[in-house]
Formats: sequence, C-alpha cells, structure tokens
Amino acid sequence: MKQLILGGARSGKSHYAEQQASASGKKVVYIATATAGDEEMRQRISLHQQQRPTHWQLLEEPIKLSEALLQHDNEKHCLLVDCLTLWLSNQLAEDEGLIEESQKILIDTVAGLKSDVLLVSNEVGQGIVPVNKLARKFIDESGRLHQQLTKVCDQLVFLTAGIAQILKSPD
Repeated sequence: MKQLILGGARSGKSHYAEQQASASGKKVVYIATATAGDEEMRQRISLHQQQRPTHWQLLEEPIKLSEALLQHDNEKHCLLVDCLTLWLSNQLAEDEGLIEESQKILIDTVAGLKSDVLLVSNEVGQGIVPVNKLARKFIDESGRLHQQLTKVCDQLVFLTAGIAQILKSPD
C-alpha cells in the first residue's frame, strides 16, 4: 500500500508513519531527506534517529529521492520517506528550474513501486500567503506535489494533534 501522510508541524506524522512501518512486518528502509544545516536541525535529526528502531536501514538522501526509492524497491520492503517538504526545499535550493520535472519523476516513481510506501509531508497550505516570493513558490509546489501524489497513493492520512484522519482509503 502507498500512503501519503500529511499534517502540520508536530502533528504526529513521523510517529504515525513509524508505527505503520513497524506494523507492516516488512523490512523497513527509512529514507531521510533532512540535512543538518544548523545546530537546531542537527538536534532534530538526532532525536529522530534515537526514536527509530536500530534494525531499520537508514538512507540519507536529500535530493535524489526517486533514485533511492527505485534502488530499494522490493515487495518485501516498506519504504518510509520523511519528509517530502524537506526534499522539496532541497530541490528548490538546488535548482528551482527543475522542480516540476523532479516532482513528475517522483510521482511516476511512486506510482510504479512494488514496496509498501509511507510518504510523510507537511501540509503548509492552510496558513497565510507569505510575502516572500520563494515561500509562496514553496507552498504552491508543495500543494501541487500533494495533489498529484494523492492520485497515485492508496491512502491519504491527515494528522492533527496525534490523531489520524483517513481522508482517502482503498476501501
């Protein structure tokens, strides 16, 4: 099953995804997209690492997410990506002009995977429209990415204060 897991900051998305991965009974490949650009982010990454089971395979891939997914695609695997909004930020910083192509490749990749997939991402479109042009582009691209992924995912889960709401289900 392919799941897109959305929610705001500190909504419980990662914890929910990790529970789903554990419950899958499959080999978990955790694909982290964060980069430790400052001390606060290093601390966040460290906390996430401490909370994860040590037997999970960890890949740190801030840019080439589609390649990482394809490399580890196996029907006996559960691929957990945390998180798409960091990947999107990394993409925008790397080359803003390639963002649409990168998203299309990711969507096509996810659609074709045999693995169970858990995609964690921040819902950022429910706040105010920022004054900053790059921030507006990020919000726009994030919304487009989520809409397209919802089409290829079996389930869409939205988390609020640790409570999961199933918005789309294969049933």
